[in-house]
Amino acid sequence: MCEAEICMNPTKPETQVLYRTDNFKLIGAGAIALIALTAFYLFAGHSLLVRVIGLLVAFSVAVVIALKTTPGAEILEFIQGARTEVRKVVWPTRAETTQTTLIVIAMVVIMGLLLWLLDVVLFWLIRLITG
Repeated sequence: MCEAEICMNPTKPETQVLYRTDNFKLIGAGAIALIALTAFYLFAGHSLLVRVIGLLVAFSVAVVIALKTTPGAEILEFIQGARTEVRKVVWPTRAETTQTTLIVIAMVVIMGLLLWLLDVVLFWLIRLITG
C-alpha cells in the first residue's frame, strides 16, 4: 500500500496529496472535540467555569492537531496571506467615513420620501379611477 492517497479535485488543476497520518490527525482532532463537547454536557452538575475551561482547552488542542496536517497548513497559510492583504488596504479617515455615512443617510431619506410620494400619487389615481 502506498503512504498517500491522491485526490483529484475538478476545480483545481493541481493534485492534492492527503497522507494517512493527516487523516488520523484530523479524525483524532474531531474525536477530541466531540468527546470534550459530550463531557461538557455529561458533567452538567459540576462548576460551569471548570467545564468551559476544559472545553476551551480541548478545542484548542484539537485545533493545534488539525493545523499540523497538510490541509491545516494550507488554511494557516491562507489566513496569513489574508492578514497581509488586509494590512495593504488603505482605510478611510474618520472624516471620510462620517461624510459617506451622512450622504448615505440623506439618500435613504430622499428615496424614502420619493417612494412615499409615488405611493400617495398612485393611491390617489387608483381611488380616482375606481371611484
